[in-house]
Amino acid sequence: MDRLILLRHGKAESDSDSGEDFDRRLAPRGVRESAEMGAQLADMGFQPDVALVSPAARARGTWESASAAFPGARTRFDDQLYHADSGTIRRAAEAAGKASATVMVVGHNPGLQELTIQLLVEGSAPASLIARAQRNFPTAAASVFLFDANGRPHFDGLFFPER
Repeated sequence: MDRLILLRHGKAESDSDSGEDFDRRLAPRGVRESAEMGAQLADMGFQPDVALVSPAARARGTWESASAAFPGARTRFDDQLYHADSGTIRRAAEAAGKASATVMVVGHNPGLQELTIQLLVEGSAPASLIARAQRNFPTAAASVFLFDANGRPHFDGLFFPER
């Protein structure tokens, strides 16, 4: 894996018809912001080869909205990404990265935010950037990292939706 893109799901409805968290779908704002973030990432040249997507309705909806910007990306729904911790997310991305140069993960907090912070620290990012990621990783936010030949992460972008 040369590049990792972490995309938090868009703003979701507060409840689902079933009453289950897993079934919460995107709110209209979530649909819009997810599509806008996908377009922004694509405009900057970030094109995933594969997208690992949590099967939760709000993550699937986020990928549906964003994926128009990534026509060449393969999609893999991964049950282990539903509310996954940072280690689980990283292991899934690294496994997918054995066959793909650029991996995107569409999932949930706190795991995505925690992994973003870990990668920033490992890559010796400025303290101000780490603090910004610690303060806030809102819905439809994305972080991007490059990996060198030794697997060391290097910050390549932190993007928040415009509100």
